Parts: sequence; C-alpha cells; structure tokens
Amino acid sequence: MIKSMTGFGRGEYTDEKRSIVCEIKSVNHRFCEMTVKMPRRYQFAEEKLKARVKAVAPRGKIDISIMVDDLSMDSSQIRLNEDAAKAYFASLTRLKEMLPDLKGDVDLELISGMPDVLKTVPAEEDEEEILRCLYEACDKALEKYDAMKITEGEKLVEDIVHRGEIIKNTVEEIEIYAPAVAQNYKDKMVERIKELLGDNAVVPEDRILLEAAVFADKSNITEEIVRLKSHCSQLFGICKGLEAAGKKLDFLVQEMNRESNTIGSKANDINITDKVLILKAEIEKIREQVQNLE
Repeated sequence: MIKSMTGFGRGEYTDEKRSIVCEIKSVNHRFCEMTVKMPRRYQFAEEKLKARVKAVAPRGKIDISIMVDDLSMDSSQIRLNEDAAKAYFASLTRLKEMLPDLKGDVDLELISGMPDVLKTVPAEEDEEEILRCLYEACDKALEKYDAMKITEGEKLVEDIVHRGEIIKNTVEEIEIYAPAVAQNYKDKMVERIKELLGDNAVVPEDRILLEAAVFADKSNITEEIVRLKSHCSQLFGICKGLEAAGKKLDFLVQEMNRESNTIGSKANDINITDKVLILKAEIEKIREQVQNLE
C-alpha cells in the first residue's frame, strides 16, 4: 500500500511502576533519518526501537520521543560509598589531632554530609521488562502513525491519478492534432512565398513537398506520444499497487517530463506548445506530490 511519509502517532503505557508516552512523527526525506529522544537510563533500548519503527517507515525524517515517569516509591536507592566515608574520617581525625584547638567533633552527621559519601541512584530495573513496556507504548504509537500515513497516502494517490488522467487526455489531443502540423507548415510556407513574390509567382511544388517532408520528419513526435501514453499506464498501475512506490514514481515522473520537453522542442507548433505547457504543469504537480510518498 502506498503511504505518505508524513504522519504522527502517540501511544501510552501505564502500570503500577511507570507511565510511558511514545510519540512518533515524520516528514518527507530522500532516505531514512531517525532520531530518538528518551531518558538516558533507557538508551539501551534505542536501536531496538529504531528497528521496530523502521519496519513500518522505511523512508522519511522520523522523530521518536519517549517520556517515562516513575510511579513507584522504590524507583531510587541510597548508596553508601564506604571508601569515601573512611577516607573523610581518617583525614578529619588527623586534622583534629594536628589542630587540637579546632572546635567540633568528627561524627556521623559531619561524615554523612561530605560529598559523595551518600548518593541517590536509580534502582536497578529488569531490561526485558522495560523493553516490553516500551514496546507496548511504541506499538500503539506506530498503529496510529501508520494509519495516518495510509490516509494521507490515499489522498496523494487520488490526486496523482487525477492529474495522470489530465496528462493522458492531453497527450491524446496532441496525437489527434500532430498529423496536421506538417500540412499547416506547408500551407504557411506557400502563403509566405506568395506574399514575397506575389500571387502570379509560380510555386515549385516539388521543392515545397521536399521542405514539408523534411519538416515532417524533424517534427515527428509519434515515438514520444507512445512513450508518454505508456508512462501514464505505468503511473496508474503503480498507484494501484500494494508496495511502497515513491522512488518508482519519482523516476517515472522524470521520464514523463523528458518526453514532454522533447515534444515541445520537436513539434514547433503553437497549438502543441500550449498542450505541452499543460503537460509540464501537471507533471510538476505530480512530482511535488511524489516527494511526499514513501
């Protein structure tokens, strides 16, 4: 299924220990560029979360945000640094002996207040359990994120198909008009000769036919018309497909633009030029839409 690269999803998980919120958002990008913002203590799960998201979104600039609130009372522990406490006690006792006139005792209150003796550290957690909780929040966000990408993709495809129909119809109009280009050129050439030489001038028919034949060969756009019609058929086929098609459509649009440019340069006719302008305008609109497809 063709999806947009633009999407947003939010998922939540809560139990008696923690509350987790996961938000995923993305915009169009040529490749897959992914960033994750999450608490430092949970960064062991970053690559696994990226892989989980990439399975749903292979292209795009994707931002993943993980917010975790600890709800349990035992989410932190007090850790005693015994070596630091002993070192402080020994140093302060020695200082007291060296300077007996100093007031104060080297007691528990003093030692416990020294830097790094007592530290508050996060409680150790089960990584597998944390991963399970993160996955639940992430999967809920991914479900909503993917649903939005599908909805946006359907709208983009609908617009692309509509513009593809305009291109197809315009090409058919050019195809109907193209055979008259050489005849129109011949008639204008005869009129121009008469204007220059007068109505009594003898127009060399064989020379006129030769010039018209040369022009007809140079201005023949049959090959380009066939290719453009084929490209339109491919466009409709890709849009009906179930796989990601952004890169395919991007390449196809480049080919369509190349064929329309060739028609405009070879035809040398104002009526076909007007049609080519329509082609190029619609192809450009398709190109802009394709940039948002996955």
